[in-house]
Amino acid sequence: MSEPASGTSSVPDARLRRLQDRLSRRPEAGTELEPPEGHTEAAVSLIIRASAELDVLLIKRAESERDPWSGHIALPGGRRDTEDASLAHTAIRETSEETGVELSTSGWSLGRLGRVVPSRSTLPPITISPYVFGVQEDIEVNADSAEVDRVLWMGLPDLLDPKTRGTTTILLPTGPEDFPCYWVGGHVIWGLTFRVLSEFVELAGGL
Repeated sequence: MSEPASGTSSVPDARLRRLQDRLSRRPEAGTELEPPEGHTEAAVSLIIRASAELDVLLIKRAESERDPWSGHIALPGGRRDTEDASLAHTAIRETSEETGVELSTSGWSLGRLGRVVPSRSTLPPITISPYVFGVQEDIEVNADSAEVDRVLWMGLPDLLDPKTRGTTTILLPTGPEDFPCYWVGGHVIWGLTFRVLSEFVELAGGL
């Protein structure tokens, strides 16, 4: 599996080139780090569609008793396979399996964000690396996996709007607890996806 083009000159959208430049200055732009001991590695794709306002691709995970993130709004991605040459390949493969988007031929690699790990000990010990990609406006996206209930695009201006940020109350085994979140289009985005998007939004202002 080949990786998408990553050179600045190969990205036709000026906003995405600016984002690529900002990402290249992040500490995460260097060599991949080893995960903490006992952690599984995973990767997700933060895909930006080069539309009029720029859109972010999200998925709604299918309801499943076996999935600790059942029903959540998330980024496409999953655990690293032994056949994956890198975590970037993991993100590309999982995105293809879940949404039908072939980033290796239809995307531009823009960089990556900081790794995230679950904040609660009741969740699986996993280290997630987010990779950022750009795609053309006319990209076709589908819910191509039984793990995905639906796919949706969210406009970057909505994520940048302070009014979309708030809190949500989640019922945990230990009782209800409030978490920071985005409220966009009737959807609540919290947890690991909120943390990844929050870092992205810090970079994306003024694109």
